[in-house]
Amino acid sequence: MAEKNLFDRPSNFTNRELSWLEFNYRILGEAKDRQNPLFERIKFLSITASNLDEFFMVRIASLKDMIHAEYAKKDIAGMTPGEQLDALQKKTHDFTEKQYSAFNRSLMPKLREAGLFLVDYKEITEEEEEYLDHYFHKNVYPVLTPMAIDSSRPFPLIQNKTLNIAALIENREKKEDKEYDIATVQVPSVLPRVITLPKTEEGVTRVILLERVIEHFLDKLFLNHEILCSGAYRIMRNADLSIDEDDAEDLLKEIERQLKQRQWGEVIKFEYEDGMDRHLVKYLKKQFKVHSHDVYEINGPLDLTFLMKCYGLEGFGGYKEPVYVPQITQELRADGDIFAQIRKGDVLLHHPYESFAPVVAFIRQAAEDENVLAIKQTLYRVSGNSPIIAALALAAENGKQVTVLVELKARFDEENNINWAKKLEKAGCHVIYGLVGLKTHCKIALVVRKETDGIRRYVHLGTGNYNDSTAKLYTDTGMFTCRDAYGEDATAVFNMLSGYSEPARWNRLLVAPIWMKDRFLALIRRETKNAREGKKAHIIAKCNSLCDKKIIVALYEASAAGVQIDLIIRGICCLVTGIPGVSENIRVRSIVGTFLEHARIFSFYNDGHEEIYMGSADWMPRNLDRRVEIVFPVEDELLKKKAKHILQLQLEDTMKAHLLLPDGSYQKVDKRGKVLLEAQKQFCEEAIQKNKPKKTVQSRRFEPM
Repeated sequence: MAEKNLFDRPSNFTNRELSWLEFNYRILGEAKDRQNPLFERIKFLSITASNLDEFFMVRIASLKDMIHAEYAKKDIAGMTPGEQLDALQKKTHDFTEKQYSAFNRSLMPKLREAGLFLVDYKEITEEEEEYLDHYFHKNVYPVLTPMAIDSSRPFPLIQNKTLNIAALIENREKKEDKEYDIATVQVPSVLPRVITLPKTEEGVTRVILLERVIEHFLDKLFLNHEILCSGAYRIMRNADLSIDEDDAEDLLKEIERQLKQRQWGEVIKFEYEDGMDRHLVKYLKKQFKVHSHDVYEINGPLDLTFLMKCYGLEGFGGYKEPVYVPQITQELRADGDIFAQIRKGDVLLHHPYESFAPVVAFIRQAAEDENVLAIKQTLYRVSGNSPIIAALALAAENGKQVTVLVELKARFDEENNINWAKKLEKAGCHVIYGLVGLKTHCKIALVVRKETDGIRRYVHLGTGNYNDSTAKLYTDTGMFTCRDAYGEDATAVFNMLSGYSEPARWNRLLVAPIWMKDRFLALIRRETKNAREGKKAHIIAKCNSLCDKKIIVALYEASAAGVQIDLIIRGICCLVTGIPGVSENIRVRSIVGTFLEHARIFSFYNDGHEEIYMGSADWMPRNLDRRVEIVFPVEDELLKKKAKHILQLQLEDTMKAHLLLPDGSYQKVDKRGKVLLEAQKQFCEEAIQKNKPKKTVQSRRFEPM
């Protein structure tokens, strides 16, 4: 018991929310890193803003809900919800200050040097003023809805994340009354926020933000009134859906209703531009019922995600990373017979280095192939104009049995997924919404095909979504196979999702929430046993987050027994390194690069008989206990070699890797005496070299550079 307590102490764990903030600090570090191209730096800063918005709407909101419900249970690190919120409020204020310090002190001067000027009205020329006058009256004025607030017009509903302008106005005809009115107007999200001004100088691009233009013309919205002062503000609302699925007769309708409720959620953050009149600030703070801790005075433009629009401006290609084109792999060509190629042997694709096109072609060819009898697929997030959705609809129209599990509870994609579900049903697909109380997060597609030797099942298993857009930005892996054992398991998965059958056993797949965690714990304990017997023992795990207590305790026990453990954790990591007798053999690194690291790969040395798994699940309670997830073994020796190479190259990264320190902070790898290696760029180069067209017949052997 004493030994167990050694691994299970609260001091051995980091709070997950604070760990997530450390991840956003790492992204901010890339925005501040002068080694990165300038426009990549503004993209990273934009990402920090987008991430922080979601963090407030979900994680901060969840903590506030716990406090309102007087929920006092401590987390993995021994902190109550109130203690977590106090710590996070200090950290988020500090983070916001650092964001705008980077924006104002570092990036804005560099952008001007590069020829991009973000101007205010006091800086514009006469020609630009004339242009903006015309632009406002033609494009902006017809869309605006000014809202005055007085005894007959109460304060309006301010929608979540929208940018707004508040103003103190005075009636010119009643100046002697010494009374001021308050008005607000929403900055329309349907209009471009970044307005490019007419070019007046070669090599210079001047832009102005839409809210600056609206502020300048406020007097046109409130005639007979004088604008005494104005300022931009923005709020964040609680956007965490709470759905009682047992009581929801129709899950689709219930989620649609909950989505409408989001606009009424509790205000959990109020931010305004510095310089706003204190009377306006006091009034708005009262209307939103926010505590001083939830108020953020911003030294610059609100909502830095506008920087992604700046990133897309033409003429600055020299300040960006060269655009990488995913390579057409020779093992599986989208323009060939997908099924014939899979029959030759299992295929492993590494996106975005290798093209996602074969995945799309797999579903499209199945839809058109007269020998295909059925297609079954899970969908969690798909692109706006998804070719996979179109192929599934075509398959149903062609008379095939098409079953699609659309996860309606995919956060912030609920509305999009509801629309796709309705479209698929209209086309004749059988659409299911998963199991009550569980999100279906696994990535699996099954094609049942009639062939000369009988029925054959083709399976695709992945670590990422069936989204052709994000497949160019996220690093993921996906395996195609037609092995019988995988086909039987795939059928069992869909029977479980559409009916009530739970298989007694699985041939190959590890499936959550019932079987997966136990299997992972068994694999870790096997390495622990081998280490205690004096055998070589090694675990390499790559995933997005690590915060499951049982997994962490098992890793601590393995480390104490002498197992060498290398973890590649992109985001949250609640494990603490460097604890004497506990985690001295554990090394944790996080890679933040051009692409978002998203693949989950697990390697267990197994006394020389190495086992490698991939899948959709992170080592988090939500993935292991509250979601339907799939992790699958990679059995083909060449594919195992390819997977091991992915892990090894990331362990050797010296350019984009951050190492976790015992105090919970991260630092870049010390490059002194080391080969400079950026894993993502190396993967790009290898994919280009490996997939160059050759006149000779291609070998399936994977040759790392």
